[in-house]
Amino acid sequence: MTCYDVLVAGGGPAGAAAALTLARAGRSVLLAHSGRGPAPVGEALPAAARVLLGDLGADDALTDGHLPCLANRSAWGGPRLASTDSVFDPHGHGWHLDRVRFDRQLRAHARTQGARLATGVTAQPNGRTADGSWVVELRGAGERRTVRCRWLIDATGRRAALATACGARRRTGDRLVALHLTLGPADPADPDTTTTVEAAPDGWWYTAPLPTGRRLLVWYTDADLPAADPGRPAFAARLAATRHILELAARHPWPAGAAPRRAPAHTARLADPTGDGWIAAGDAAAAFDPLSSQGILTALYTGLAAGRAVHARLVGQADALDAYRADLAAIGATYLRNHRTHYAAEQRWPDHPFWRRRHPPPGGGGHPTLVAIPGPSPHMPG
Repeated sequence: MTCYDVLVAGGGPAGAAAALTLARAGRSVLLAHSGRGPAPVGEALPAAARVLLGDLGADDALTDGHLPCLANRSAWGGPRLASTDSVFDPHGHGWHLDRVRFDRQLRAHARTQGARLATGVTAQPNGRTADGSWVVELRGAGERRTVRCRWLIDATGRRAALATACGARRRTGDRLVALHLTLGPADPADPDTTTTVEAAPDGWWYTAPLPTGRRLLVWYTDADLPAADPGRPAFAARLAATRHILELAARHPWPAGAAPRRAPAHTARLADPTGDGWIAAGDAAAAFDPLSSQGILTALYTGLAAGRAVHARLVGQADALDAYRADLAAIGATYLRNHRTHYAAEQRWPDHPFWRRRHPPPGGGGHPTLVAIPGPSPHMPG
């Protein structure tokens, strides 16, 4: 039975960052990438990611196949569209990612540094040996095999599959859901290179161009509200009521017969992101409101930090996990302050359930479980 220092479950940015960090530190690593579920759609990556990618030794992950994001625009707190240009960002411009390509590039970097990659498999812990090693079953298409490892890193996304299997408790803070649709290529090519956010009575819209020439269109609302109807007629009617998003979407054809797909976007976190022999990173540790536009940035950061924490623990640094937990707690506290401020800036529909839930009552309240990388968001006003 093959034995590794660490098994990382999840081949997205968090898992790849953790595997890359550990492999560069000389650890034997198996990165288990299931490749299941719908392919990730495009996403904007802030310019600050240059620093993290440099720390990971993956500076060239953005050199090919991605579209520069030159400005972030928002109609928030009023109908006027405000813009923040990348020329004012010390790190330069951000990117509209080809997510499939980006994730694949990061996994390739991890392999180059010595990590083993198992694709098309899921990891299922099946107990531990007398010396504390994990026994993990890898299941794929017609394949089952067992490996051992000293540590597990859960980067399986919001499911937190390994952590919850180990008894971790998952907490949620809201009911946010995303209804997303990818529009066809514009003819002629759409010149827009921005991300655009527009608040509405029962939620908010997000749109951005994709490197393929297509356009991503997303409606965010709460899953229990009538506005969460995923039907194409309801989606189109809400879009028609927008002032700025409709103008951008109108440049692109709707795929024949296509309807919006629904995806979870709610706030969630583990009560404790670490345990005996395991640690969680990315959305498995903490997932938060997409308004911050820092999901991938957080995934890269927590993957890097989790990898460093596990390596430090393996060399005998007893407080390595305490430092990781404290880091995530500080990140959460900073984000909570920003989140309250940014949602409070939109006061046009105070009696609508979506906004009322996000406006804390006098004296406090709000969303105590939100977690994200600290710092101002390009999509949040202020």
